[in-house]
Amino acid sequence: MNFPYFVRIDRDGRGREQHYVVHAHDPKFSVEFIADLEATDKLGKGVIKRVCVPNSWAGDYGKYAKLLTKAQEFFAEADQTDLPRRA
Repeated sequence: MNFPYFVRIDRDGRGREQHYVVHAHDPKFSVEFIADLEATDKLGKGVIKRVCVPNSWAGDYGKYAKLLTKAQEFFAEADQTDLPRRA
């Protein structure tokens, strides 16, 4: 797994889980995923719900398309079960 600038954030709250992937290097952006209920593990690669990008990068769709694909691959491969969870 080679995703040096991606961070996955999983949150529990409001009766549902929220899953985010943040790209912490230029261009900075965040992606919110919802679970793919048709996947065998009920999460899968996730379904993109929301993308937040700065206005200065909004028109460069070619770069973002590649990075969104990487973010979804990272989301699918990142296993958060080994990490301690905050209460």
